[in-house]
Amino acid sequence: MGKTNMSINDDITTQITEEEDDQENGQALPETDQEIEDAYANNVFRVIYQTNNFFLPQIKDLINGREVLNLRPEYQRRLRWPAKKKSLLIESLLLNIPIPPIYFFENDLARYEVMDGQQRLNAIHGFLQNDFALVGMEKMPFLNGRRYSRLPPKVRRGLERASISSIILLQETRSDEHDPYLVRRYVFERLNTGGEKLNPQELRNSIYKGPFNDLLVKLARNPSFCRIFDIPEYSLVDENEYYENETRQKNSLYRTMGDCQLVLRCFALLEDNNISGSMRGILDRCMKENRGISQSEIEKKELLFSDSIVACEEIFEGSAFRLLPDKLGRRRVSAALYDALVVSFMRRHNEIPNFLKNKETIRLKVDDLLRRDSELMTGQANTAQSIKSRLEAINSILSDIG
Repeated sequence: MGKTNMSINDDITTQITEEEDDQENGQALPETDQEIEDAYANNVFRVIYQTNNFFLPQIKDLINGREVLNLRPEYQRRLRWPAKKKSLLIESLLLNIPIPPIYFFENDLARYEVMDGQQRLNAIHGFLQNDFALVGMEKMPFLNGRRYSRLPPKVRRGLERASISSIILLQETRSDEHDPYLVRRYVFERLNTGGEKLNPQELRNSIYKGPFNDLLVKLARNPSFCRIFDIPEYSLVDENEYYENETRQKNSLYRTMGDCQLVLRCFALLEDNNISGSMRGILDRCMKENRGISQSEIEKKELLFSDSIVACEEIFEGSAFRLLPDKLGRRRVSAALYDALVVSFMRRHNEIPNFLKNKETIRLKVDDLLRRDSELMTGQANTAQSIKSRLEAINSILSDIG
């Protein structure tokens, strides 16, 4: 992709970066030693876990079986290890160098989600499947260029006897709110993956797995959505296999799961009563409330978003969600304008055919709004009230059309 596309992606990625919540809960903290000891003894937040070791062939079998573990990077963190980093992991295992444990969460009896270590599992599984040849080996350069099937028998046996440790958070783990998702959030926030902390959307993606999260991933592949935000379009592959489209991997919105977060924003802002507090709190609340969503609701939400994003692309003809030209003549894509337009279209879904007939009028009225209040859609003020003000402004335009 060219420099222009990359700058658009970087700009919109920056806009949707969230601030961490930092609010006091208003409760008095224990002060004396006795009060502190009582608080410690009575704390109901407790992580219950067990440890285990897996030989590498066992890991391969677990992943291939898909009953216990299922690695699907479109639904996991999207930063992929290059071949050299994967090769160095294999070399460490051959040299019997300890590597960090894999963290699992037991979401059902004897069924596990990978909390931390997905890249390591991916590397081990990929090598045992002959998916890549070793490169950049430092202590064993004589193995460079070899795939697993071409390793000498003794070396292959040495790798097969290597093991990796795991820490499994059991179902009995509990929190003061009796919410297993809260426990996962705490653990995720304190774990590093490859030296980098997970961003808020990566946390949501890992913590709130299920049909609604799957829907976000699916809708982020919508061709109109991808074109508007300069994300390389998705090409269908086996859902159970790793997704290898390198151009998508290099895209900043895709790589950081900013695409999924943009989709989530529309559902989170759809109801006025959910627009309160910080944007992070609004998005977290939406994920939590939709954990048990039904198939009929999934289909309804998919239709609302798909029809609305397609309509926006058609109405604005290549300039969807763009502010007026700046001093250099650039029309920046605005996440705030995106929120206001798509959510307003979703709220008035039945009127979309009429909006399409009046697309020139809508374009003129939106441009006029941007001229009259240049700061409204910049997103600089991202308070609950500013979000509502943007929605009211776009709704007023659409009401005139209706």
